[in-house]
Amino acid sequence: MPLDPARTVQELKALRELTGDEHGAQRVAFTDPWLVARAFLKQRLDALPALQHQDAAGNYWATLRGESDRELLIGGHLDSVPNGGWLDGCLNVLAGLEVMRRMNEQYAGKPPVTLRLVDWADEEGARFGRSLYGSSAASGHFDPGEMAKLTDKDGVTLGSALEHIGVRLEDAPQAREELKNAAAYLELHIEQGPVLEGLGLPLGSVLGTVGVERHTVTFHGQAAHSGSTPMKARKDALLAAAKLASEIYVIAERHGGVCTIGSVKTLPGIVTSVVETCELTLDQRHLNAEALAAMWKDAQEVAQWFAGETGCTVSFGDIWNIEPILFHPELIDACEASILEFAPQTHRLPSGPLHDAAEVSRAGVPTVMLFVQSLRGISHNRIEDTLEEHIELSVRALDSLADRAMTWIERQ
Repeated sequence: MPLDPARTVQELKALRELTGDEHGAQRVAFTDPWLVARAFLKQRLDALPALQHQDAAGNYWATLRGESDRELLIGGHLDSVPNGGWLDGCLNVLAGLEVMRRMNEQYAGKPPVTLRLVDWADEEGARFGRSLYGSSAASGHFDPGEMAKLTDKDGVTLGSALEHIGVRLEDAPQAREELKNAAAYLELHIEQGPVLEGLGLPLGSVLGTVGVERHTVTFHGQAAHSGSTPMKARKDALLAAAKLASEIYVIAERHGGVCTIGSVKTLPGIVTSVVETCELTLDQRHLNAEALAAMWKDAQEVAQWFAGETGCTVSFGDIWNIEPILFHPELIDACEASILEFAPQTHRLPSGPLHDAAEVSRAGVPTVMLFVQSLRGISHNRIEDTLEEHIELSVRALDSLADRAMTWIERQ
């Protein structure tokens, strides 16, 4: 069975029909559409002599045993954000499936190195606010006690959601066993930004992923009647939060990073009361660890200033963080060489979005990512798109990279 990138495009379209609607992809982790996507993948894997299992964290693995127990991993994620795009995450998995098909045919079911495909559980963090759930369990950067505190907007705990797929949260760290023989990890992804399109290039190799700090910033004011309380007498927590929301743009520009306030919760949350409590979630990202730390320090100082200015107080909480990750230089070279087989030019760039590749790299596994151009640089949106010819090129480049990575593993 020769490599068939056009089949990957058709499977991506079929998955879109199964798990999306007029608003976009709806494969939020641990929901019914996500389970439908998993069944879609399993049905296709059943045609291969690959061993399949769900690990202790809920990640799904397919293993094609090779001559060597050393393993080449290709990974991605089927989950999406609500109203997401048709390619984010699932391209990685279905392109990896196509590579596995080709290798199974070429090597009569036994490649030189064991090949594994993984669908990481809840990469997006869209439901519980904690990205890279499954890959962090495998990497060891995982605290079940802290994870047990997470709930979705309906009050469902992460532990309860995992029970729905036959997983116990306290067992999730056992997923570390899955990486014990991993010799290299590859991940294909849409860029989700405008760089490659701006350069007129279909593909790029990824230098690494930026560091991320995620925190809560909670302003505490005083509830008061919205009709009888003069404006100057108010201790309005939302006013303090609004001032911070503007200032994060200044902080981001000063340090050359990005800052985002992603959610705002107010109490008592009624139109007839001044806001007593306002909780923000703040996401800050930078490729330089020192600059990332400075951005968070600035945000805290500014929040304290605005709290005092508005008669409020402020407190801070930690959600999650990950340091900047640089990928393996030899695999970056291999990725670039693979791209140049199918494109006249390429470009090396960092990734602003997080990916499971960052957690795998943190675990000490040599890692690289391959980017394919995103039209308009838009992702996490139903209009997310990539030219079909570029998708097919990306599958070919990933396939070539897998061959190069196997040869590299054999030499180690």
